[in-house]
Amino acid sequence: MAKLPIPDLPPARCSGRFTISTLLGMEEGGRGPYAPTEGSGCDSAQPTHLSSSTLCTRTFGYNTVDVVPAYEHYANSKGVGDPRKGRPSLADLHSILKPDPGRLCTPVSDLQQSNGLPEAGLEEAEGEPGRASVPEPVRFGWVKGVMIRCMLNIWGVILYLRLPWITAQAGIALTWLIILMSVTVTTITGLSISAISTNGKVKSGRGTYFLISRSLGPELGGSIGLIFAFANAVAVAMHTVGFAETVRDLLQEHNSLIVDPTNDIRIIGVITVTVLLGISLAGMEWEAKAQILFFLVILVSFVNYLVGTVIPATAEKQAKGFFSYRADIFAQNFVPNWRGPEGSFFGLFSIFFPSATGILAGANISGDLKDPAVAIPKGTLMAIFWTTVSYLVLSATIGACVVRDASGSLNDSVAVGSPGCEGLACGFGWNFTACAQRQSCRYGLSNYYQSMSMVSGFGPLITAGIFGATLSSALACLVSAPKVFQCLCKDQLYPLIGFFGKGYGRNSEPIRGYMLTYVIAIGFILIAELNAIAPIISNFFLCSYALINFSCFHASITNSPGWRPSFRYYSKWAALFGAAVSVVIMFLLTWWAALIAFGIVIFLLGYVLYKKPDVNWGSSMQASSYNMALNYSVGLSEVDEHIKNYRQGQLTACLVLTGPPNFRPALVDFVGTFTKNLSLMLCGNVLIGPRKQKMPESRLMADGHTKWLMKRKIKAFYTDVVAEDLRSGVQMLIQAAGLGKMRPNILVLGYKRNWRTASPQSLEDYVGILHDAFDFKYGVCLMRMKEGLNVSRVLQAHVDPTALASEQQASTIFQSEQGKKTIDIYWLFDDGGLTLLIPYLLGRKKRWGKCKIRVFVGGQINRMDEERKATPKTAQTLFLSTVCLCCSIKRFDELIAPFRLNDGFKDEATVNEMRQGCPWKISDEEVDKNRAKSLRQVRLNEILLDYSRDAALIAITPPIGRKGRCPSSLYMAWLETLSQDLRPPVILTRGNQENVLTFYCQ
Repeated sequence: MAKLPIPDLPPARCSGRFTISTLLGMEEGGRGPYAPTEGSGCDSAQPTHLSSSTLCTRTFGYNTVDVVPAYEHYANSKGVGDPRKGRPSLADLHSILKPDPGRLCTPVSDLQQSNGLPEAGLEEAEGEPGRASVPEPVRFGWVKGVMIRCMLNIWGVILYLRLPWITAQAGIALTWLIILMSVTVTTITGLSISAISTNGKVKSGRGTYFLISRSLGPELGGSIGLIFAFANAVAVAMHTVGFAETVRDLLQEHNSLIVDPTNDIRIIGVITVTVLLGISLAGMEWEAKAQILFFLVILVSFVNYLVGTVIPATAEKQAKGFFSYRADIFAQNFVPNWRGPEGSFFGLFSIFFPSATGILAGANISGDLKDPAVAIPKGTLMAIFWTTVSYLVLSATIGACVVRDASGSLNDSVAVGSPGCEGLACGFGWNFTACAQRQSCRYGLSNYYQSMSMVSGFGPLITAGIFGATLSSALACLVSAPKVFQCLCKDQLYPLIGFFGKGYGRNSEPIRGYMLTYVIAIGFILIAELNAIAPIISNFFLCSYALINFSCFHASITNSPGWRPSFRYYSKWAALFGAAVSVVIMFLLTWWAALIAFGIVIFLLGYVLYKKPDVNWGSSMQASSYNMALNYSVGLSEVDEHIKNYRQGQLTACLVLTGPPNFRPALVDFVGTFTKNLSLMLCGNVLIGPRKQKMPESRLMADGHTKWLMKRKIKAFYTDVVAEDLRSGVQMLIQAAGLGKMRPNILVLGYKRNWRTASPQSLEDYVGILHDAFDFKYGVCLMRMKEGLNVSRVLQAHVDPTALASEQQASTIFQSEQGKKTIDIYWLFDDGGLTLLIPYLLGRKKRWGKCKIRVFVGGQINRMDEERKATPKTAQTLFLSTVCLCCSIKRFDELIAPFRLNDGFKDEATVNEMRQGCPWKISDEEVDKNRAKSLRQVRLNEILLDYSRDAALIAITPPIGRKGRCPSSLYMAWLETLSQDLRPPVILTRGNQENVLTFYCQ
């Protein structure tokens, strides 16, 4: 048997958990033995009608509409200048093909030529004369874009100016504990960020805000994005103040202060942040080049410091407390020595922690990275590792070289062992006892913030390192804050901030956001106190980290199919632990700042929940809501029904035959009023006609109807079916609507006002729907209003589905205050209590709360006392007898006259033969047999007119027409007679003869 030729396959590409191998068609390397002839059709010998966006391509050696999988089909966005690509629709592949001689399938080469491109592809088009080339945005790798950026942000002002001081206060042991606690939080957060950022493509410039909002949803994502942007803006001020403090110290050493120590920090800080703003506005390329320069300066300064620790100390350095490596200095500095108002473990932790917050610097510019899924995990974790090592080494080395107190005076040198000398320095020939006792020492770890500069081999290099660390961190925060805020503005979650979302240039730089960040930074620079700014930042960043970790945990615990990160080295329980630790630390640091941070989050959360922005991000909150709904629905299947649960949605679920909901707003409002927050409401619509014709209409209109319900604040679902006639469509809805025990069991529909003039078949179908409902053990509720329910004549014949939500909402009686009227219930038959329950639930609502409920029941005069005692005391009861009232039945006879057979009491066989083809006709025998029942409807209508003329609502228990014994026209005549001439809305409610009320704790 001949073997098919197998082409050479290219090497497989690995991406995450999937290995991708590409099968090349034979035509790519030349025409193969199975290549089609020119002009062959798509899956057919004839060219066909297809959608305008669909073209035939050559796949696996023949022309076909079907295409192979491509990345472009799954990406939500396309790059600038990319050709428009898409897979064919299901209709293109599945529908019947109609030959079209005027339309030919177009191979890919022809498609390129038709677009004005040569066969070589799109790349060559860029060099064509007259065609403007689109500039490519700047993109960075994991080292330059993430690791260096994160390390610079982590190494900020705290490394040089506060870590030696923290080591003196807390001791080497507790300083290491502070560092490791911070690193624990940041490492767990880094793992969470890595998982979230590799769960899909992170869009340009969205960073941390994008990660959280798209994972947790707009409620929490929006609030934490706003807080994170603000924290970055304040961090600009913190690092700038650190830089200004160093410059101030240099000026002070040379007695060249501008004004005074505090105001000098403010002046220098404002000038510095203005220069940094200019660098940021110059664009990402200049900012990245500046970051590289800062990074090299910091590395050189750090090496310079380590070299300085091994160089023998000069007399001048010894006077300032530096004695090179000494075991006894290490031992003394190993334990804490708390001093000043910040002298506590968590006080120092709050000052140190901002130095660990730079781990998000790479994620904040995720859109500017070549491959964020690889760069963010690798760069972030490497940055955490190397900076942690540097912190531990620095605290251990400087704690082993420098004593806590030193005077700086060369006159304090003494002979070793001199009497009256106290302290560790006495053993090295220095007496710092006097200044230590008076706490007036200017030097030493506890007093001199510039200790690293004093220890180093060449002091100016440390000063350059301080400048590099502070300015680089300030620059990174100055770039991050506007970009995060820009994305928040574009999502339009909050009002009045959209102005700052406008971008400029090829990278869409948020210049307005830069200016806002600049103003916020200047405001905090004016505080001019580093130790006061740092704790504020700590709480806001810890809040961000808590939300990032929680979003990772939440996305993992929901088991959503959309959660599939390619980064596997994370744990949902570690993420939960990181979130909990972050919250605990927030309150341990500064409880009032933590309360403010959470207060802002809760306020913003409440605002988004109230406004309900029109966004759908497929967040884990949505997945969790689905899981909870599914679990509760399945759990309901294990619970037996109970009467007391009837009102809670297990049994009072309504299927409302609204048609298009906007056609019958009163019916929607009525059911929505008593089911809101209590039970299920389904708005059903039967589309009558051929399936092929009606299915596109169904898909087109469904979203519009749902939005209309949401705008009207009706908590309901919309569903439709396509059927050949109304009755069969309603049967489908009755049988298929709902899920498990979350299924409707009350059918609500409008009263058929035109039953006398409508076609006989539609009359038969209408009454048949009521019979079907009873057959499926549904309760039935008919609503009749004097002015009618259907307002479709007021609306346009063809409503644009996109305009349904914005159309003028028709007001109904069920949306207005009812005042001190009455709700009259005519509980004529014991149907299980549904007639009583629905008006009771309606009366609990605010608009109907002032209405008095009156219950009318039937009885006999000679048993009045006994039946009054047996009447349930659910409301004030008015007992009426059914004594015959003077009334005329002439109107009733005129009502049924057009539908009578006038058979003259012939035998049953003759009657059936006369009725053949018209089952709605009423025989003389049926009129006679049901005379008493017909008179009862006439009498009841007179009672209704006498007692309930001014009621807000009338609820009546209608009679049931027995199948096969009561023609549809006679039954409709009863309902017409019972409810005619009544001004208030009338609901004809009949339960399914099962209890929905109980009066005992049973």
